[in-house]
Amino acid sequence: MLDVRRMQVLRAVVGCGSVTGAAADLGYTPSAVSQQIAALEREAGAELLERVGRGVRPTPAGLLLTEYAEVIGRQVAEAETALADLLSGRTGRLAVRYFATAGAALVAPAVARFRSEHPGVEVELKLTDPEDPLPDVKEGRADLALVVGPRDPVPDGVRLVHLLDDPYRAVLPRGHRLAGRRTPALADLAGEPFVGSEWPGPCLAAQLDACAAAGFTPGFVVQSEDYVTAQGFVAAGLGVSLIPRLGLRGRHPDVVVRKVRDPEPMRVIYAAVRESAPERPALRGLLDALSAVAREGA
Repeated sequence: MLDVRRMQVLRAVVGCGSVTGAAADLGYTPSAVSQQIAALEREAGAELLERVGRGVRPTPAGLLLTEYAEVIGRQVAEAETALADLLSGRTGRLAVRYFATAGAALVAPAVARFRSEHPGVEVELKLTDPEDPLPDVKEGRADLALVVGPRDPVPDGVRLVHLLDDPYRAVLPRGHRLAGRRTPALADLAGEPFVGSEWPGPCLAAQLDACAAAGFTPGFVVQSEDYVTAQGFVAAGLGVSLIPRLGLRGRHPDVVVRKVRDPEPMRVIYAAVRESAPERPALRGLLDALSAVAREGA
């Protein structure tokens, strides 16, 4: 196999027209350059240089290898530049998994901010509702996933970065008996027909745990698993609902939204990343953007 470094030595000799000149440019001794050329000739099975006066010129085989050495040299330089850009976070690709309400309120503004600072990094966004994205993070198919704090243990090799506490609000029909209260107790909703707003999982678990702490189990008369649809059922007077603050950006005109207490239901939103992933400035930049948007009140 041809030695690429020796091909670059040959390129220097051909460019200078002499072994002495190439040695001076490369910082080698003339003897070391001659040894490299001799070794390359053995690898090639052909003479690569012929003497002309005090200098040398390439044989047809030498000219061929010199042309390839020039191509290889450019490609190595391009590879070094591309690697430096990747390691500095100027280029690359990030695969992100997210759930719907986090997408509109948190992911969209964070990615917009990230792209303004890292325009050369491609961000692949994939909605995962209602699937669990943590296996994708653990197995390296995703670089980052937005998740609600799981009740189950986090898989080995996955680290959670806290982003946001997202409280649930009571959504009531206009004219409801609690609509006039500024902050009703969660227990005041005991016995009310409930409109479901969540898929089974950690979000629904956050509601059920809070209701259990208030001393009751909600009786669901409608299952919607969609915040906009749930508001429509509430507006029609079919029941009350608990919807997280991030899910109330598009509010139905015929519902009343109230903060609840004792306790206040809460879902906790995290960014999940792979524990063993090498440090990547681009990934750190996206985490910083997500954290900044969360702090600003996503």
